[in-house]
Amino acid sequence: QVQLVESGGGLVQAGDSLRLSCAASGLSFSTTAIGWFRQAPGKEREFVGVISWSGATTEYTDSVKGRFTLNRDNAKNTVYLQMNSLKPEDTAVYYCAADKSRRITKRPGGNEYWGQGTQVTVSS
Repeated sequence: QVQLVESGGGLVQAGDSLRLSCAASGLSFSTTAIGWFRQAPGKEREFVGVISWSGATTEYTDSVKGRFTLNRDNAKNTVYLQMNSLKPEDTAVYYCAADKSRRITKRPGGNEYWGQGTQVTVSS
């Protein structure tokens, strides 16, 4: 019943920007934290960032701090991940996530609801 759909991925060059979207349905979106994770080929899925239910608080993994920014539009049930100054090491499938607890844990397996993912490829 809960559905998360990512969009906005693509192929870009190093230094370029992309904005990913996560559209949600079937949950109390306006009171639910939304997380972003990514998984590169041959690597484990890793935490990227999380935004609180109100959008007032965000947290990011060290490798993307200063380059990635999360925001949300609760009226549209959508969270955005703005990615600037992209690097080849950012190449991965990006997923958004939520949980029935309405909180996000940094361990991917601790979150119940996931989107299908969107591919981001950054060339050098």
